[in-house]
Amino acid sequence: MDELFPPFAPDPNEPKPRRFKPVPFRVIAPNMITLMALCLGLTAIRLAFEGKFEPAVIAIVVAALLDGVDGRVARLLKGTSRFGAELDSLADFVNFGCAPALILYGFALFHLRSVGWIVALIFAIAMGLRLARFNAMLDDPNRPEWKKDFFVGMPAPAGALTAMLPLYLHFLGFSFEKWAAPLVLVYVLCIALLVVSTVPTFSGKTIGKRVPRAWVLPIFLLGVAIFGVAISFPFEVMVAISLAYLAVIPIGAMQYRRRVRREAAVRAPLTDEPGAPRT
Repeated sequence: MDELFPPFAPDPNEPKPRRFKPVPFRVIAPNMITLMALCLGLTAIRLAFEGKFEPAVIAIVVAALLDGVDGRVARLLKGTSRFGAELDSLADFVNFGCAPALILYGFALFHLRSVGWIVALIFAIAMGLRLARFNAMLDDPNRPEWKKDFFVGMPAPAGALTAMLPLYLHFLGFSFEKWAAPLVLVYVLCIALLVVSTVPTFSGKTIGKRVPRAWVLPIFLLGVAIFGVAISFPFEVMVAISLAYLAVIPIGAMQYRRRVRREAAVRAPLTDEPGAPRT
């Protein structure tokens, strides 16, 4: 029997099993926030299938708020990682691409049958393409610092929230019958085009890094007032935010072009100097 089953002796030259270092909680925390946002997006899809559009929209709004928090928490805790960035992109595609497209299709676009479904597909794919372009632009080492103040095209959360403007109006008492489905279709298609466009929009990432001490208490009071109004009149606030954001897009584009011309004017004398490289 000993010849049939010889005793096993481990190879002394065999490398030891790799031991992974423990992951600090500061890396896990922002990813947990992203996963909670992803759960909200998936739950919104389920609610839309059940015809519960109001809680579905609220779930998307809360997911957008969490999307604005997770990245800041990661940078604050110094817990940014490649895994977190990829997970955030996946969550954004589900929360702001797939979920709003299905909600809008179940709300009004289904009246147009295949045409409505095609527009829902275009909206979801536009979000995926926009997120892919955003990730690719992060690796550009030649991007000027001031361009961090602007997004290229409408960002995914803003695109999702503004696309659901017909739903906000419906919750406020505006009737969207079958005749209004073509209007919703054109509006959603325009938002999808803005998402994949190269129109510069304000990012707001560099606003408020330093606040004057005299402004601290007024900002607290203003924040409490805004929170109270948003809780008391949520869909009125969402309508106002959506319309205001759409109105600010041309202002952001003009500001971006002004910055480009200013940078070109600064570089022009340097390129005109003798011996300066020509581009």
